[in-house]
Amino acid sequence: MNRLLSVTEAQDVAAAEFVASCGTIVTTFDRTQDSGNVSWIVATDAGDYFAKSAGTTAPPAPGRPVPYFDHAGRVRLLRNAVELAASCDHRSLARLRNVVETRDGPVLVYDRAPGELIATPRERRADPASPYRRFATLPAERHVPIILELFDAHVVLAAAGWIACDLYDGCLIVDFSADRLTLVDLDTYGRGPFVNEMGRMFGSDRYMAPEEYVLGATIDQRTTVFTLGRLALHLGTATTDDPTMYVGGSNRAAVLVRATSQDPADRYPDVATLSAAYAAAAS
Repeated sequence: MNRLLSVTEAQDVAAAEFVASCGTIVTTFDRTQDSGNVSWIVATDAGDYFAKSAGTTAPPAPGRPVPYFDHAGRVRLLRNAVELAASCDHRSLARLRNVVETRDGPVLVYDRAPGELIATPRERRADPASPYRRFATLPAERHVPIILELFDAHVVLAAAGWIACDLYDGCLIVDFSADRLTLVDLDTYGRGPFVNEMGRMFGSDRYMAPEEYVLGATIDQRTTVFTLGRLALHLGTATTDDPTMYVGGSNRAAVLVRATSQDPADRYPDVATLSAAYAAAAS
């Protein structure tokens, strides 16, 4: 069996050195990771895997993003991701295959998800060839099942107590050949309900709920409801955010409008209710 899957401790070896010893590095993700994490796609005899680490304890090199957290904080979030993976079983969640302890902390080894990351740099979002624009212009018969899958995965996550945090298009990988969704990078999800102790929380302004900007506000399933509704509405209206242009039809648009109410009390009370309402709405 490949070392990525069989080794659990490599404590005297740096994360990057260990991963490189397990196969051929296809891609390294570091310069674009403002979290400070460093990740790799690794080709091995057993298949391709995605390996994720907290990077090193060294400060960012000049020109690189300043991480959200120090190294210890990044390690804590990776261990949070391990807890999330152990607590939930859903076909759309990235499959965690192994955790290897290295000198730099844990390396999380996932199956490589098929498809393309929907997140696209701002300057390319209008490009018809970008994954972002292609996803945002899918016809209803392709868009609606993917959104149902997104909602269903979050029903399972919510049942295990998880509240979405920093959920945005960068968490969505879509295999356009099969319209298959994989959810990735859920490290910052929290067990809830909890109190916003940050003020502005992590996330994309395109999808964040109002309470994610308010110190002391309650963060609960209604917050997840908002973000899910925004993802569906934004990426189902060719990014116009106009409910009358929603590809899933006016009844589903009405569900999403309620889900994205500014006042949490006006939204669906939980993710399961949102998912059921959306599934039941005729186009």
